[in-house]
Amino acid sequence: MSSASTTRADTTVADPGPPSQGAAGPPRGWKRYQASTFYAFVGPWVLGLILLTAFPMGFALWMSFTNYDGISPSTSYVGFDNYARALEDVDLRQAMVITLLLMFVVVPLTISFGLMMALLVNAPLRERSTYRAILYLPAVLPVTAGAMAFRMVFDQDVGPVNGILSALGMDVVPWLTGNDAFWVLFAYMMWGIGGSMVISLAALQGVPLELHEAAAIDGAGAIQRFFRITLPMISPLVLFQVITGVIGAIQMFVPVLIIGNDQMSAASVTGVPSGMRVYMLYVYQTYFAQADMGYASAMLWLLFIVIVLFTAAVFLSSRRFVYYATGDRQ
Repeated sequence: MSSASTTRADTTVADPGPPSQGAAGPPRGWKRYQASTFYAFVGPWVLGLILLTAFPMGFALWMSFTNYDGISPSTSYVGFDNYARALEDVDLRQAMVITLLLMFVVVPLTISFGLMMALLVNAPLRERSTYRAILYLPAVLPVTAGAMAFRMVFDQDVGPVNGILSALGMDVVPWLTGNDAFWVLFAYMMWGIGGSMVISLAALQGVPLELHEAAAIDGAGAIQRFFRITLPMISPLVLFQVITGVIGAIQMFVPVLIIGNDQMSAASVTGVPSGMRVYMLYVYQTYFAQADMGYASAMLWLLFIVIVLFTAAVFLSSRRFVYYATGDRQ
């Protein structure tokens, strides 16, 4: 009996007492100010969301149902007339075709070539950090500087591209006029491929080398390892690039205004060639050149609906081809 009591007493855990308020514990008064601290940090973001996003979107939605021109005080409700007009607008349809071409051509090529460049600079090469910096450099240049550079490079009279064509005995191409301007815009968007390369490079460095080694031992070749291991492992970041790339292509505006506007004036877009008349440029022209803000707001809301539907469709279809390491299908 005594031995059992002794054993029971020895195994009794002593009461540690109240938690200490040392360096590892929470600071004094933290529980008292947790809620106020949270609202202090979140408040500016919520205020900015309301004033800079929610209110402008709501005001644009109201304008889309009116004939508001921004000047005249007499504004009347027109219902869905602006939306019906947008669906029948031939110029808007042509602008959408050019935008869709950029979306379906440039975005896949940007992701594909960015992944190829990432595979190259991910290899054990000498001075590969230098190669990464050089390839990424165009992506960090300001949009205005890059667009002005492309305007000078493809200038019909003094541009080096036409100079090379002349030296080779070929005809000079009026790059910044007509439908040929589309290829200048295409080249500009492909020029910033370094951003896609960096994202793909980060994804490639997250692929476990053990999987490649095990597959190589089993006899899998480099191509098989890429399509069976690498590509599924980096598929979430490929999905991210697809969504952001499509949204960026649809909203392309500033480079078009700088490269294609021969008058070099933001107030006039009449000099932009037909090959660069993208959707957002037409919206801009309707807003400020024609002062038809009701119709332009309707076009923006139609674009917003298209982006939301596309994003939802991509997310729903991604369950079939996007692999998540946690095993959860988003």
